[in-house]
Amino acid sequence: MSQSSIASLWNRYRSVGIVYRIGVAFVLGSLVGLVVGEPATVLKPVGDLFVRLLEMLIVPIVVFTLLMGVRQLSPASLGRVGAQVVGLYALTSAFAVAIGLGVSNLVSPGSRGLEELLAGAEAQSAEAPDAVEVVLNIVPTNPVGAMAEGSVLPTIFFVVVFGLGLTLAWEETDDEQVKRGIEAFFDLADAGAEAMYKVVWGAMEFGVLGVFALMANVFGTAGVDAILPFALLIGTMLFAAVVHIGLVYLGAFVVGVAGRSPAAFLSGARDAMVTALSIRSSSGTLPVTMSDADENLGIEERIYGFTLPLGATINMDGTAMYQGVAAIFAANIVGVNLSLADQFAVVAVAVLASIGTAGVPGSGLIMLTLVLTQLGLPLEIVGLVAGVDPILDRIRTMVNVTGDLAVTTVVATWNDAVDFTADAWNDGVGAALSD
Repeated sequence: MSQSSIASLWNRYRSVGIVYRIGVAFVLGSLVGLVVGEPATVLKPVGDLFVRLLEMLIVPIVVFTLLMGVRQLSPASLGRVGAQVVGLYALTSAFAVAIGLGVSNLVSPGSRGLEELLAGAEAQSAEAPDAVEVVLNIVPTNPVGAMAEGSVLPTIFFVVVFGLGLTLAWEETDDEQVKRGIEAFFDLADAGAEAMYKVVWGAMEFGVLGVFALMANVFGTAGVDAILPFALLIGTMLFAAVVHIGLVYLGAFVVGVAGRSPAAFLSGARDAMVTALSIRSSSGTLPVTMSDADENLGIEERIYGFTLPLGATINMDGTAMYQGVAAIFAANIVGVNLSLADQFAVVAVAVLASIGTAGVPGSGLIMLTLVLTQLGLPLEIVGLVAGVDPILDRIRTMVNVTGDLAVTTVVATWNDAVDFTADAWNDGVGAALSD
């Protein structure tokens, strides 16, 4: 094959949107895993490499984009935006766990002959941090060490404080040399952010292979037999996720507050949603989420540069929802009826636990031990749920990322920081409710 033919094929391949290529890879990888079985797990290193590429980008993306966001926010507006963001994230988490409990009460996902599985399950206990520890851990004792370890929340805290210090220093000093130095520092951060976006592009191109390998490994390891007994649990979680996205994110936020088309929002957010569904990591999806906010939804960097890194860490609506679904599932298995007070306790614990949950694959299992302990239910349930957690984790991560973009859209609307002439809002399906 000639070089020109190869170039022509590559250009035709690239002409297909990345979201569609990743979607096809998702389906094909799943089919290969189911058909081939365990030998398909040989592809696992390819998927792991893709995840590592995205993880590599997390800290640089957070540092550069947060600095740019803080640069464009005055101290007064930073406080206002911060209060809006944290308040909305806490509110949506409470709605998420309430919806998860409500749907699970209707379906009773653990009352379908699963009791015998409990005897063979192995307990997987993990010590979840208490509220005081979560708050204290936000402040890093060594900011450089926190960045080196990939600790996102301490990194966010330090970068915001440092960026705010630079902004205050620029506003209060009369020394032109100091001002020029601060401006040069911010310009360097801007250049770094642009460079990282190029690296994100390369990572996502490799992501087509990475997602194929990830899904082949998941289904090659678990197989149909391991998944079928929990189909109702998966279906309950998926249905609750659809209800939450439809009512809260699209109905209340996108239509109710922003006055925009829900189809247009989903069109603009689809890359991030598909990536989250594929790699199970809110933090790992962050570069793609930022790209969608900027290029598709027309949100200004001064808003998404602050709200999205923060949301990838503290906005865990899907994880909170999962706690509610899993709590009812566990109660069904052991034949316990949770009282209304018990379920209110689940809401409170799940919201607080979700704030301390890292945006990485599988962290929801650790928080589940906290909820089960609160309810006095056996921790062996964690061992049961772990078998299908890769699928549940994908659903809850997709909810998390969608929530990040929905809240960011609302905050940007409130602060006149969204360009509603951007591509997503003006494609065919989005025009209907745009005016």
